[in-house]
Amino acid sequence: MSKVGIFGAGWVGLVTGVCFAELGHDVVIRDVVPEKIDALRQGHVPFHEQDVPELLERHAGRLTYTLDVAELADCEFLFVCVDTPPTYSGDADLSRVWTVVDELPELEGRPILVMKSTVPVGTGEKVRAGLDQRGLDHVGYASNPEFLAEGRAVRDFMQPDRIVIGAYDADDGDAVASLYSSIDAPIVRSDVNSAEMIKLAANAFLMTRISFINEIANVCEATGADVVKVAEGVGLDHRLGPHFLRAGIGYGGSCFPKDSLALKQLASNSGYHFQLLSAVIEVNELQKRRVIGKLKRHLGSLRGKRVALLGLAFKPDTDDMRDAPSIVLASRLLAEGAEVRAWDPVADGTKLPEGVEVVASVADAVRGADAAVIVTEWDELKGLATRETREAMANPLIVDGRNLLDPEETRRAGFAYEGIGRGASLTEVLPQTAQGV
Repeated sequence: MSKVGIFGAGWVGLVTGVCFAELGHDVVIRDVVPEKIDALRQGHVPFHEQDVPELLERHAGRLTYTLDVAELADCEFLFVCVDTPPTYSGDADLSRVWTVVDELPELEGRPILVMKSTVPVGTGEKVRAGLDQRGLDHVGYASNPEFLAEGRAVRDFMQPDRIVIGAYDADDGDAVASLYSSIDAPIVRSDVNSAEMIKLAANAFLMTRISFINEIANVCEATGADVVKVAEGVGLDHRLGPHFLRAGIGYGGSCFPKDSLALKQLASNSGYHFQLLSAVIEVNELQKRRVIGKLKRHLGSLRGKRVALLGLAFKPDTDDMRDAPSIVLASRLLAEGAEVRAWDPVADGTKLPEGVEVVASVADAVRGADAAVIVTEWDELKGLATRETREAMANPLIVDGRNLLDPEETRRAGFAYEGIGRGASLTEVLPQTAQGV
């Protein structure tokens, strides 16, 4: 087995580290934040990701955490797992990547620097040149992008659809592939530029599917069709498949928004206007704001109205609120003069704008509310449409931003219901039979 060094103890770095430990490798994880390293040494995971705490505990003997880059000097593989956030221009900020290159210790033998971070196409060429300038021409280089989904990252690592490896030297590619020898998955070998593009292209295509089905949902609302049934019929086509055809209020998270901007800017810097991706981004931004229009159709002016936002993380099974739709919705509601209460089972809501009241339970959120908006499809919300919820609300209106609930059952339970692409219930006075449910 090999000794693997990880630069970055964030979500990608820690998942990569514990999974390599699960595969039998010895792993050294280095970060520059003392509090993060101290927490890991005490067995605490600094984010919510299922299976990671168990692996961290199970392989404590194979995992080392450090602030000292010199402790990675004898590693055979050095994985770069640092953030590459967008700059104001939309380009990827590679400053942390270059910090890793600049801080590499004296290295003997033939260690391989492996880029796991998502970077623009052409980054590998620049890093290779940077290594050579530092006199590290004996250090190999490979691109091995991650394809991990939050909430199921360990499963994605251990049971991947494919493993992509791009290298300048075939032997370096072989060495990286050997790390995954016990995983049964196709290995795609390519040049470095193609490996970098595979990650960006895959995410761009998934984003396109999301924005496409959201556009179809908007047409469904205008024509009386049901987007859930439309997506079911479309998804059964073997040429298309069902994945990422669930209408909602848009994507968020640490990858899709950042990577879409990076690819758009990369194309622009290369002299190409990526029209399709520009439309995908625009559709996603507008989709988040359509919820405000739905609320106004039922409530009129939102000034002084109390709205419950149910779910804050950008998706279930994570506490990640980066670019989450809840942030946009909360900001717009406050701007409209509404009072906003918010709930999430794991996200703490610290990224929400000032003025939002974060509460501990769904019951606290909906009490006295004029509307409840399902923002994240947590399992806890599947039973939202109850007598207790209806009686607790000042006005029993549910805007289901994830099409989590059954529209007819929800209406029969006495609620006005608005989904995404599923028609609307604009009854202001509930039928007498519904009131007595």
